[in-house]
Amino acid sequence: MAINFITILFFLSLLAINVNAQGPMTYDITKYGAKSGGDISQALMDAWKEACNSTSPSTIVVPRGTWSLSQVKLLGPNKAPLELQVQGTLQANPNPGQLPNKEGEWITINYVNYFTLSGGGVFDGQGQQAWKQNDCHKNRNCAKLPMNLSFNFVNNSIIRDVTTKDSKNFHVNCISSHNVTFLRFTVSAPGDSPNTDGIHLGRDTMINIKDSIIKTGDDCVSIGDESKEIHIQNVTCGPGHGISVGSLGGYAEEKDVQGIYVTNCTFIGTTNGVRVKTWPSAPATLTVSDLHFEDLIMDNVSSPIIIDQEYCPHNLCKKDRPSSIKITNVSIKNVRGTTNTAEAVTFICSGLKPCENVEVGDIDLTYNGNQGPITTKCANVKPKFVGKQNPPVCATTAKSA
Repeated sequence: MAINFITILFFLSLLAINVNAQGPMTYDITKYGAKSGGDISQALMDAWKEACNSTSPSTIVVPRGTWSLSQVKLLGPNKAPLELQVQGTLQANPNPGQLPNKEGEWITINYVNYFTLSGGGVFDGQGQQAWKQNDCHKNRNCAKLPMNLSFNFVNNSIIRDVTTKDSKNFHVNCISSHNVTFLRFTVSAPGDSPNTDGIHLGRDTMINIKDSIIKTGDDCVSIGDESKEIHIQNVTCGPGHGISVGSLGGYAEEKDVQGIYVTNCTFIGTTNGVRVKTWPSAPATLTVSDLHFEDLIMDNVSSPIIIDQEYCPHNLCKKDRPSSIKITNVSIKNVRGTTNTAEAVTFICSGLKPCENVEVGDIDLTYNGNQGPITTKCANVKPKFVGKQNPPVCATTAKSA
C-alpha cells in the first residue's frame, strides 16, 4: 500500500506540474465574431476579457487585414502576462461625432501588468476631418477629440513594433504608469495636424522611449507634471515641435518633475529641439530638476535649445507675474547641427526663481539663414560652461520679469 500511495502522489504531482505549465493561450478575434467590413469592437473586448481571466500567458491576435473599430475600453487586471498582437490595420471612424462615448478615447487600456502591445500593425485614427474642426489653439473650451491610444495605470509593460497614424488628438497618452517601454514605436501624421502630440506622459515613473520615429504636428514627446525617470534615447523627431518638458504651471496641484534624459536623438525640420516651458502668472510652485539633454543632432531646426518660463502661446495668459516654478540641475552637452533661425539657444528663466546649476557643454550650431548673425538669448540664469560653444551662449544676459 505504501508503494501505491507514493506512486499516486508522484502522478498527482506530475499532473499539477502539467496544469501549471500549460503553454501560452491564443485568442484570435475572428473566433469571437470579428469579420472584415464590420465593427470588431465587441469581438476584441470579448477576447480581451477571456484572456485577462486566464492564469496562463495569453496572446490576443488581430490578424492581417484592415479592420473597423468604433471604440474600445480594455480593462484589467490580468491574471498572467498578456499580449495584444495587432498584425493588421485598425481604422477609426473618420467622423469624431460617431464615437460611441464622446468623452472617451478611441482605444483605452487600463490597469494591466506585464502587458505587451506588438505585431507590426497600424492604429489609424483617420483624423483629417477632425483636424479641420480643431480650434483648441484659440479656444480653451474647444470640443474634445479622441486620442488614438490611452494607457492608464499600466505597469511593467512594453509597446513595440506598432504604428499610430493620423490621430484626431494626441497619438498616445500614458498616465500614472510605471516601468513602461516604447520600443521601435512609430508615430505618423502631417506636420500641420493640430494637437497631435506623439507621446504625452504624466504622473509616470521609469518610462523608456527607444529606437523610435515620431513624425507629427505637435510635440514628438511631451512630459507633464509628476514625471520621474523618463529616458528618451535614439528617437528621430520631425516634423513636429520637438521634445518638451511641459507646459507646466497651469494648475495649482501640479507636482515636481525629476530625472528627464534625452540622449542620442535627431531632430529634423522641427520648430523646436529640446524645450522646457512653464506658464507665467500661474498658480503652481513645483520644481523641475535633473534634466539632461545630451548627444543631439539638429537638422534645420528653428529653435534647437529652449528654456521658456514665459510660455504663453496665442496670448492665452497674462505675463504680469513671473513663473513660480524652479528649474535646477540641467545639463546640455554635445548638441550639433543647423538652425534656420538666428536665435539658436534661449534661456528665459523666471525672475522670481532663477534657473540654477545649468551646465552647458560642447555646442556647435550653424545658422543657415540670412537674418543676421547667430545669437543666444538669456535671462535670470548663470550657466557653467564646459568645452566649446558655437555660438557663445549667454554672451549678453538680460533681466526678465
